[in-house]
Amino acid sequence: MKYLHHLLLAASAANAHSLFQQVWVAAEDKGTSCARVPKSNSPVTNLGGADMRCNAGPAKASATCSIDAGESLTVEMHPQPNGERKCGKDSAIGGNHYGPVIVYMSKVANAATADGSSDWFKVAEDGLDPSITTTDAWGTEKMNKNCGKKSFIIPKSTPSGEYLVRAEVIALHTQPAQLYMTCYQIKVTNGGNGTPGPLVKFPGAYKSSDPGIAINIHKQAAGYSYDRPASYIVPGPKVWSG
Repeated sequence: MKYLHHLLLAASAANAHSLFQQVWVAAEDKGTSCARVPKSNSPVTNLGGADMRCNAGPAKASATCSIDAGESLTVEMHPQPNGERKCGKDSAIGGNHYGPVIVYMSKVANAATADGSSDWFKVAEDGLDPSITTTDAWGTEKMNKNCGKKSFIIPKSTPSGEYLVRAEVIALHTQPAQLYMTCYQIKVTNGGNGTPGPLVKFPGAYKSSDPGIAINIHKQAAGYSYDRPASYIVPGPKVWSG
């Protein structure tokens, strides 16, 4: 019976792999045109590898999307690596892959050719809401309920120029943690004179010992059942709000 349980858990985990694909500029659906969509929906687990930047060998996007500073950008995540969009249960990432949703930006000379080795700053995060006692408290579950979408505001004081936007989910159901990320090519217009920060590098921003990485919310001792933490610290720097 225990062996069967392990097989079912493995199948559930495999079926729950996912990836960020589409993007919306304000209310305009840009599809995958500005996304460096990964070749597969498998996670990144090596925190020290170059895949931490924009995932494993994604092709450059066909376009760079323009957005005014102060406008809303929405990234969209779905399980299938073919652009299929679903709205319903587990529309973003399923299989009890609870964890935070995080968004970074990196100013670059040319978004179409940048490799992600530049400095990054965090512009959004959605971790664990302590006021909610169910699994709906996690950023991933809020995104599931919102048809796979996560919206955030490009800070009004963001300097004009080209950027990579890195959307990420960290699934905490296993160790090592599973990271799912995609980079988008963005050009910020009508920007300000802010100084984004703190700045981090990928790899380098996370360590396996970070509380928000080392935690395992599905304890083997509990039969792989969900073990809700009392609190959760989202890894990486503080959010820059401009």
